This record gives sequence, structure tokens and C-alpha cells, in this order.
Amino acid sequence: MKFPDYSYTRPDMEAFREEFQALLEQFRQAESFEEQSAAMEAVNAARTRVSSMFTIARIRHTINTQDPFYKAEQDFMDENSPVYQGLINDFYKALAESPFREQLEAKWGRQLFATAELAQKTFSLVIVEDLKAENRKSSEYIKLVASARIEFDGQELTLSQLAPYMESTDREMRKRATDARYSFYEANEETVDGIYDDLVQMRTEMARKLGYRNFIELGYARMSRTDYGPEQVAAFRAQVLEHLVPVASELSERRRKRLGLDRLRYYDGLSFLNGNPTPKGEPAWIVEKARRMYAELSPETDEFFRLMLDKGLMDLESKPGKRVGGYCTFIGSTKEPFIFSNFNGTAHDVDVLTHEAGHAFQAYMSRDFAVPEYVHPTLDACEIHSMSMEFFAWPWMESFFQEDTDKYKFSHLSKAVTFIPYGVAVDEFQHLVYENPDMTPAERKQAWRDTERKYLPGRQYDDMPFLERGGFWHQQQHIFKSPFYYIDYTLAQLCALQYWTRANEDRAAAWSSYLTLCRAGGSDSFDALVKLAGLRSPFEEGSVSSIIGGIRSWLNGVDDTKL
Repeated sequence: MKFPDYSYTRPDMEAFREEFQALLEQFRQAESFEEQSAAMEAVNAARTRVSSMFTIARIRHTINTQDPFYKAEQDFMDENSPVYQGLINDFYKALAESPFREQLEAKWGRQLFATAELAQKTFSLVIVEDLKAENRKSSEYIKLVASARIEFDGQELTLSQLAPYMESTDREMRKRATDARYSFYEANEETVDGIYDDLVQMRTEMARKLGYRNFIELGYARMSRTDYGPEQVAAFRAQVLEHLVPVASELSERRRKRLGLDRLRYYDGLSFLNGNPTPKGEPAWIVEKARRMYAELSPETDEFFRLMLDKGLMDLESKPGKRVGGYCTFIGSTKEPFIFSNFNGTAHDVDVLTHEAGHAFQAYMSRDFAVPEYVHPTLDACEIHSMSMEFFAWPWMESFFQEDTDKYKFSHLSKAVTFIPYGVAVDEFQHLVYENPDMTPAERKQAWRDTERKYLPGRQYDDMPFLERGGFWHQQQHIFKSPFYYIDYTLAQLCALQYWTRANEDRAAAWSSYLTLCRAGGSDSFDALVKLAGLRSPFEEGSVSSIIGGIRSWLNGVDDTKL
């Protein structure tokens, strides 16, 4: 059976609540470790049944946000996921209070209990209605962006489908396509500002109800961050500002010279005068090349990717009504990952496939964990798997890009470096917003523009008023849907760049370390997983400067004017 044929039935949440509470009572009344452990298994089986239905419905809704049936199911989930979360929180509370905790930890691992204790700080019955409202409001943003239909060159395009035109070698074409994109956001500027203002107020109010000073503290707890807090993240941002922003600026200047421009403008998303690297085939061709790549990479990746193909566990092409972006998720009942993306004919197609395959491969390697929390680690560690997989795929890039291979590698590594300042800018902006939740939309935009100037000093929008007044972040869906997630990409990118370095020195050892990390899933915290893999923590003083030197040397060794 393939994914399109998987059955979906809306969970009966009242029946689930009764079943779950009965199982939880068995857990609380158990008179031995063995009885409690057996009750835990039953609890996990019950929650997996419901979460799997939620996952299947969510996937199908994002594939077609205009499907009325799955739109109704998404609305149902928005209303009922806080109820589900409340029941899981009751389970967490019982875990933390178990008289057999020491024995349970020995069997199930300490990380589950660390997660359980932190979860106690993020949920209360007093915020259930607030959580429902937050879900509805963030879904409103996702639906709005998915609804975009851009009239361009006699076609009706989605935002994803517009991307190739934004990388055209014809500068006028780039400008028209980029203006078309931001015209959509400008036309919806007031709506998006209103959605975000509501989200900020909702989140701030929930934080205060739970006894927090502001949402930042609650946001970190929601992300299950047990190793670090805002102070460590701020110190990491400072390292990026000192050591990476200058290198990113150098790379931007090299790009300006390659393109022969007086200065780079907001519509100059081109890297090379003769065009950005592109895969040399259609989506089915890319997938076939990926199949061969994963067959050769390792026995584990071969087995994994064959499953994804055989069971239709990927939806890759952009189409009307489809949610923007890409993601990987996991269906607990079948122990299978699912990959979602929007191919658009650019190098992004290969990047997003290898990126999401990194997530999916890790989940596949962790699929037999009995604890659902261990299938994926916290998002900071999750992104190590995805970003590192992009680099482990380098030896096969010639099969995708052919004569553009050297161009692709230079561009890919350059973008890995230049992304990090953008990522920390998104993070600092969110800290500013939730430290000052009463800022007006105009003040928020000014805060973004100030942050942009700090970390991305080359950005100039003098002929695009919407961006000049600070509207660029309106397209960053993480800000709306997953507050404080974005820094995870930058932390993981630093770890992935370490894998790039190690693979150049000893590929077998680097891959062995990566497999160890994938197999560990979410059974430990971010810092512990980084240590397990033998990587250097991004929070360690000097971590950024230690990695950038070798990367800078490699980039400087490439004569990019000949690419």
C-alpha cells in the first residue's frame, strides 16, 4: 500500500480521552516498575494511533490547502491538538512523579524525563483556548501564503513557481519577478501585520498566565531546550557577527564583481553571469539520480530511499494550492517518514531533496524507538542531519548538475556561510519582538530593518519601499508558525560545516559519526548528541572562528570568475 491509499479516520477525541485517562490511571496505580513500564507501552501505543491520523491529515492538507475535506480536518486539529497536548502533559506529570522513576529512567532513558519536566512548564488547562486560537491564527497565515496566484508573463504562478524567474540572467526579468513576489506581500501587508500582532499578543498572554516574564522564556521551554538559554544564543550571535559577517560580506562583494554590477540590489539573486547552477532534468529525472546516489552512498541509505519510492512517501513538485516550503514528518503507526517539498527548476530542488532526506533518513534509523519522543531529537539537533546530508551528497552532484558541478559546489558552500548571518538576524528580531510585545507593526518593521543592517550590511532596498521599511520577514513562515525555531538552522549549519571539513579529511570516519548521530534519534539533548558525534558545540567560545578558516581558504582557492 502506498501513502495515497493510507486510510484516514478522524480520531474520536472523547473516546481517546477516556481510553488515555484509564491507561494513565493504571500507570499511577501500578504497584511495581514492571506494571508501570507495561502501562507506558500502552499509553504510547494509544497516542501513536491518534498522532498518526493527525499527521496523515496534515500532510494531505498541505499538499492541497484547497481540499475542503482536509481543510476541515486541519481545523479539527487546530481545535483538538491542545486537548491532545493536555493529555500528554498529564502523562508527563505522572512520569515525573513516579515512585519507580529511577528504574524507568534506566529502561527508557533520562531524556524522556527531562522532556517531561520541561513540558510541565509549557502547558496548563488555563491556556487551552489560547493554544487553539494560536493554531487557528498561524494556519491563517499559511493558508494566505498558499493562496498566492501571481500573474506573470501570461501565466498564473505560485510563489514557489516564480523562483526560477527571480534567478534569470536577464536583470530586468529578475526585477519583474522579484517585484511580483513582493507585490503579493505588500498587497497583504496589513493582513500579515495583523496576524502577527495577534500571535505576539496571544503568546505573551499565555506566557504571563503560566508565570513567565515574557514569551521568550516560554518559547525556549516549548523548544525543549535543556542545555542552553537566551544568554548562550546571544553569545553565539556575537561570534557570528565578529567572525562570519565579514566573510559573508566578502562573498557578496565577489558576487557583485562576478556580475559586473555597481552594487547588488534586492532582485539580484543571481550568482553567475551565465546563470545559476540548475539540475539538468525534470523532477522524475532528479528522483532517479537521487535513487542511484543513495544506493551508492551506503546500504542504509539504499534501503531507506527504496522504501520512500516504493510507498510513495514523497510529494515534491510545486502545484496550485500547495503549501510553500518543505518539511519532513513521521507517521508513527507505520514507522515511516514523509518528505514534502516544492520543486521549481532551480538548484533548490536538489538542496531541498537532500535536506529533507537527511531528516527522513534520521527518522528511519530511529524508527524502532519505543518512546515517540526519541524518533526525532529537538529541532536544533534535527537540522544537523538535514544540513549535513546536503554535504555528504557532494560526490554525486555531477550527476545532477553536470557542467555546473563546480559552480554548484562553490555556490552551495558560499550560501551555507552567508545563510548563518541571516538566520541569527531572524532570531535576534524575534527576541526584540517578544521583549517588546507592544511594538506597533511599523516599529517591528524598523526593528527588522535595524537588525538586517547589523548582520546583512550589504542589503539595499532603495527602490523597493516595502522592503526598505522592513517587510522582508513577512515571507519567513517560521516567525509566524514556530517562534525561536530559526536559530536551530544556524547552530546545525555550524555542525554540518564541521562534517564538510571532516568528510574532506576522512569520509568514512565522518559518515560513521553521522550514522551514530542518526541512530541516537532524540534519546539525548542537543549538547549531548553533538558530543556523541564528536562535534564541537556551537556555543563553545571559538567554535565559529575554528571552522571558518578552512572554509574561507577553500572558497578563496576557487577562481569564481571562471565558473
